[in-house]
Order: sequence, then structure tokens, then C-alpha cells
Amino acid sequence: MDKFNEELVKVHFGAKSLDAVLSSPASDKDVHTAVILTHGAGGDMNFKHLVSLARALTSEGLVCLRFTCKGLNLAFRVKAYNAVWDYLKTLTRFKLKNIFFGGRSMGSRAAAALARQLSDESEEAVQGVICLSFPLHPPGKTHAYHQRSEDLKKLPESVHVLFVSGTEDNMCNRDLFNEVVKDMKADAEVFWLQGGSHGLTVKGRSEESVMDEVNLKVLLWIKEKTT
Repeated sequence: MDKFNEELVKVHFGAKSLDAVLSSPASDKDVHTAVILTHGAGGDMNFKHLVSLARALTSEGLVCLRFTCKGLNLAFRVKAYNAVWDYLKTLTRFKLKNIFFGGRSMGSRAAAALARQLSDESEEAVQGVICLSFPLHPPGKTHAYHQRSEDLKKLPESVHVLFVSGTEDNMCNRDLFNEVVKDMKADAEVFWLQGGSHGLTVKGRSEESVMDEVNLKVLLWIKEKTT
């Protein structure tokens, strides 16, 4: 399935609105799974990796809603994410059974935080979280990992989590990260991109080949968790 539609939409957020792009298969039939994606502290929803992932997912029959929120305050980003989740649920033309939250860097922190909040209310709210380059700590400040991993550790067993991180990511010490994953109650899997930076770039490899590898991993993981 290669044909899909992309539609620029506005999501109400308080007195303002958020820019978003809804990517959906050409046919609305048999669409049961949606993924929300957002960017990191810099950039926007048109960050190349997010666009590539959205199109890969949509070409396989999933709905993908990616959005821009420029705020650098995590609580603000979580509120924005919640508004996008509420908007997605209004799209009744899709018979959604599974919703996954995803994000890159700070966006993945917001995704995990909202998933944790919603799971306190209902374990059915979100099936899983996709964390691209989860920023466990600022560069050189590994002590921050305690605070940044709190939401991850509070996710319930019913939530599936996929981490995609580069082995050379200066914001994700591998030993500390492996400790965090061990302490999680949620069903967590880590995909280490060999030689990958925080931006998921690998020296000596084309950006397209890296994105293809990451996209395939995410897609296979979602299919595994929804069958």
C-alpha cells in the first residue's frame, strides 16, 4: 500500500492552535492504528526523520498525526500533546483500536509523560510509546537521569515502549540507560543504532539508509504489539 493522503490541520490548544499534518492511507477502511509524533527542542514537525517515519507508517496502513509545539517547558509540551490526542479521537472516520505516542528527544519525554498521566486514569488509553533519542540527561550532566527517567519508571506493565537510540548519543549514557530500562515496569525494548548520534546520524552512512532502518524497526515493533 503506497498511496496516502497528507492534510495540514489546526489543533485547538487553549486560545491558540497547533500546526499538524495528518497522514492517512488512501482508503480509510481497516485503519485501526494511529501514531502521534512530535519533534525535539529544536525544529518542528517537518524534521526529516519524522516526515520519513510518518510516510513509512502510513504506506503500511496506519494513520500518523505529527505536530509542532515550540515550547521548551515540558509541562506545556505535555498539554499540547494532550490536545493533539483529543483531536485524534474526534476523527471518527477511522475505527482506531490502538494509539501510540511518539516523539524525538524532548518530544519523546512529553510522549512518555502524557502516556504515564493517561495510564493513571485508564490502562486502555495508549498502547505504547516510541522514543526516538530519549534525552536521558544533558551532555555531560549524567546526574539528571534520575529526574528525566521518573515518567518512564511509572509507566504500567500494560504500556509497550520502544526506545531507538544511537550508541554514540551524548545525551544517553548506555550503562545508566540500561539501568533505567531494568527498573521499568512497562514492556520496554531498546534498539541501539550502531554509531548513531543524538540526531540518529551515522558517519559513513546515508541519512536515507539510517531512516529506512529505524522506520522498519518501528513498523515491525508496532505490528508485533497490535496482533
